[in-house]
Amino acid sequence: MLRFDIPPVCANAYRFQAAMSFAIAALYLFTPYRWVAFLLAFGALIRGFVSPHKCVSYQLFASLSQKFGWQKLQNAGSKMFADKVVMLAGSVMAVSWLLDSQIGMIPAVAILVFACIDLLTGFCAACWAYGLWYRVRGTA
Repeated sequence: MLRFDIPPVCANAYRFQAAMSFAIAALYLFTPYRWVAFLLAFGALIRGFVSPHKCVSYQLFASLSQKFGWQKLQNAGSKMFADKVVMLAGSVMAVSWLLDSQIGMIPAVAILVFACIDLLTGFCAACWAYGLWYRVRGTA
């Protein structure tokens, strides 16, 4: 479902956001600083459930994209869906850390892989799944 109640978002700013997600997942996986999962979950919560335009990191990356002439606007719906998936993964990572469980490694690896793909190619797997869902349902 396209979101017309929220202004379009900058796809390239979201690529910067993918770099941050990649870095946070790498910190979670390869250092003892697993508390960073809370940063991932909180940022995705703001972008996915409130508005990307209310998130400080998105505002920074969008202004950088605009300053360098890399602004590429797209509808916010698919990116907000992707942020909801990241919020869920980040929450599992954070709770797993609090419970001293290793299960949080699974979503951390998924974030690491998919954020790397998004960062390098611009392909957002969650955005693709979002579009496929609405095409299969026949509501697109």
